[in-house]
Amino acid sequence: MEIIIIISSAILISSVLNFLFQREFIKRNILDKINNRSSHQSIATRSGGIAIFSTIFVISTYNYFNSVEIFDYSLIVPISLMLIVGLYDDIYKLDFKLKFIFQIIAAKIIIDNGLIIDNLHGVFGIYELNRIIAQLITVFFIVAIINSINFIDGIDGLAISVVSLFIICFEFFSKSDTSFILLSLIIVCSILPMFYFNYFLGDSGSLFLGILVSTYVIHILSQEYVIKEKYDIHKIIFILSVLFYPIFDIIRIIFKRIIEGKSPFEADNNHLHHLILRKTKSHFATTSIIVVSSMIILVILQIIF
Repeated sequence: MEIIIIISSAILISSVLNFLFQREFIKRNILDKINNRSSHQSIATRSGGIAIFSTIFVISTYNYFNSVEIFDYSLIVPISLMLIVGLYDDIYKLDFKLKFIFQIIAAKIIIDNGLIIDNLHGVFGIYELNRIIAQLITVFFIVAIINSINFIDGIDGLAISVVSLFIICFEFFSKSDTSFILLSLIIVCSILPMFYFNYFLGDSGSLFLGILVSTYVIHILSQEYVIKEKYDIHKIIFILSVLFYPIFDIIRIIFKRIIEGKSPFEADNNHLHHLILRKTKSHFATTSIIVVSSMIILVILQIIF
């Protein structure tokens, strides 16, 4: 019964907030302007992320004050910071260096709350890490994941589809119910209305969902998360396969920009999804190709490793 209430509440609250925030953004002319970098041809707002965050905040806060902690409530601090930074960037534009600094601060808050990558599980023959190296690697992973999710929020439904797929796989491949199960339900259910109201997260949404995804990744690498025996896939391979597209795209685009003498964080329309979109001429087809490809890669890597 509790799960049914959470699911229905998340869908209802997100639907209402998506409608209200989208209307307010249009009223205040806070729009994703159509220009030579745009992949869409109609008015789009960047209000989706605020609706998702607000849904998570309302449901978790209500339960928290009723002595039910759906997830580690200390996470509200770093995800709120990322939401605020992203929202400011959506409205006023923020220098990427300052945005980068805030991401590092949010990552350090997560580390200080006890979430840290202290074991590489045999990758490059490395297992346990000392505290300093563990903190540096954790900050790097968090910042990289945040930006990888931010980079793919460029066409209809891509970022929200990739995030949803990751969270569903996170729960499905776990040997038992995780401590994130209720949060996962809220996130996925609050994302669903976006496929109707607003496909775009905006920086506010991509940054805060990016940091949430990074906490999931850290949890996968912990001793607490155990993958079902019948799938028997290495944790690092599991992460790389489910998040293959955002990881591949950020590595590709950063190297491309550096080779061309541009800033790695300078926005353009040369992401892989933009190239696929030029061929398919369809946002739905492009998103479907990428999501299905990610699932195929997961199956192939599971068989190989």
